Amino acid sequence: MDAKVFLVEDEQSIITLIEYNLKKEGFKFSVSSNGEEALHEIKEQEPDLVLLDWMLPDLSGIDICRSLKKDKKFQDLPIIMLTAKGQEEDKVAALNAGADDYITKPFGHAELVARINALLRRSKPRVAEDKAVYEDLVIDRIQRKVFRNKTQIDLGPTEYRMLDFFIKNPKRVYSRDQLLTNVWSDNINVEIRTVDVHIRRLRKAINLDGTKELIRTVRSAGYSLD
Repeated sequence: MDAKVFLVEDEQSIITLIEYNLKKEGFKFSVSSNGEEALHEIKEQEPDLVLLDWMLPDLSGIDICRSLKKDKKFQDLPIIMLTAKGQEEDKVAALNAGADDYITKPFGHAELVARINALLRRSKPRVAEDKAVYEDLVIDRIQRKVFRNKTQIDLGPTEYRMLDFFIKNPKRVYSRDQLLTNVWSDNINVEIRTVDVHIRRLRKAINLDGTKELIRTVRSAGYSLD
């Protein structure tokens, strides 16, 4: 099941960028640049998560957030506030209004997707568990299929488990021992260098022509999805 993300934003350049990136990641996407309209559309569409700009021409993002959180039906709706305001008191105001997270503009695409996925895992685990997305890589856990740039990739069972483990915490570096514990948990007799063999197989499988390297080697530390 694809998560539905609703964006409330009045800057067209930001709308275009977020829409492109989220759709590429497999999210369903809706947008409104008007606060009053956004409130109506959110209540009608019931998205899984809202990205909410602070500065809007009519209602502020803070007002929209408070209004949604006062409605019992939407008290648990995950909201990420997007704003150029970066002072601590601004972050506190957003969180006190009911926002679940806060991202200061400008922000990177990878950070935004990671924040969305982290919040969905906590608040709507069913949505997050069915499909995992990082950059142009998608894991469909229902069908146990992996896609990159919408091209299906064939992985062995160990490589699949390893990739699924990495994608739960992108950018985090895992040592070989940690990978053995989490990916080969049922077999304590596996040699530590076996991890390197499966990393090479995973890299070869997911590095399609024209795509960038996603598995990073950190010398003397381990590996990460980055």
